[in-house]
Amino acid sequence: MSDPAAPASYKGWAGIKRAFGTPSALTMALLGFGSGLPFLLIASQTLSTRLRDVGLDLGSIGLISLASFFYLLKFVWAPVLDRYALPLLAFMGRRRSWLLASQVVVLVGLIALAFVRPEQGVWPLVAWVLIASFAGATQDSVVDAYRIEIAPETSQAALAATYTLGYRIGLILAGAGALYLAQYEGWIIAYLAMAALMLLPIVATLSCREPARPANAVQRRIDVGEAFLKPITSFFTRNGIVLALALLAFVGMYKFPDQVIGVMAGPFYLDSGFDKADIATVSKLFGVWMGIGGAFLGGIAVAAFGFRRMLLVAALGVALSNLAFLLMAHNPGQLWAFYAALSADNLFQGFAGTVLVAFMSSLTDRNFTATQYALLVSLANLPGKFVGGVSGYIVEATSYSTFFMLSAVTVVPTLLLLAWLWPRLSDRGAPAP
Repeated sequence: MSDPAAPASYKGWAGIKRAFGTPSALTMALLGFGSGLPFLLIASQTLSTRLRDVGLDLGSIGLISLASFFYLLKFVWAPVLDRYALPLLAFMGRRRSWLLASQVVVLVGLIALAFVRPEQGVWPLVAWVLIASFAGATQDSVVDAYRIEIAPETSQAALAATYTLGYRIGLILAGAGALYLAQYEGWIIAYLAMAALMLLPIVATLSCREPARPANAVQRRIDVGEAFLKPITSFFTRNGIVLALALLAFVGMYKFPDQVIGVMAGPFYLDSGFDKADIATVSKLFGVWMGIGGAFLGGIAVAAFGFRRMLLVAALGVALSNLAFLLMAHNPGQLWAFYAALSADNLFQGFAGTVLVAFMSSLTDRNFTATQYALLVSLANLPGKFVGGVSGYIVEATSYSTFFMLSAVTVVPTLLLLAWLWPRLSDRGAPAP
């Protein structure tokens, strides 16, 4: 299902069609689906809804949700994924061996979660959540590395877009789909159905091609300390200390406006006078499809113009989309305002996500793809996640309107840093002249 690494790039529409028309794009859509499907089921909203539905208190639900931190700490074991194939499946290659194993463990974890009874004791559920979330985070790391290594840089935006398409379809099924099944058939059927869907990415893994290792790849065995330090020192060696620090700071700040408001989104929808059915329809169905559209728009834009200019467009778009929530704040209970705000928010989230993925992919050394990319992804999410934890206090001290305006202003440091980086960034995502 994967194509050999394509050599030449093409300009304009020809480049766009070439990038999106490769078999690797289909592979990434299926692998993205496998990454998106388990997230809500084991570490986010679907799991918390299930736990609340069976009567668990909010404190226990919050503690169980800490399993999602595996997704932020996956860089810890990524050096092993970069260095070795999984022994029992080594014949499949370094990437595909870990990918298949992690997908199978996710499938088994979802089956186990279907039959646990959290109302009778949470520890069996916690154990399986930890197992499944570790496997899910491992799958994410390997998929990211596979995407970067399977195609040239000129195709990365298209692969990021098709990956995002699959990922968001996975979120739709694990969110709205699982909730509908739970409503009418029960939680056991819902989780078993989601487990069955994991067969799709497993088939993709069995059918796709193992990426070729770089010609200068380090083949010798190294100790664990070097396995962790070498990817970091490699990043600083390639870029220089000053530029490397600036790039890391830029990645850490880029998603900050979006991450900060994420925690407050749900309470804001309820406080704006919308019921759970409205929220499910607008945010879980309509909003997700708007995000898919934004992701593909970002992929097309990067394929046509390169990621440097699109980093500027995306940063401004995310900040302005935060201001769109002012429509809801000043028109409570009005569905048109809800749809308008979610259209802007999800469209630019999807657009910015694809642009950032293409940019981070260009920064990685293919000798340490999984480790460096996992570090960048963690860095892109950590600052906003931590600050988002105190966002409720900001809203209580001010108002939702003030909070959204402040969140938009946080883009200023990102823009200033981008201005400094601009002449120092080679636009490796741009089409050939």
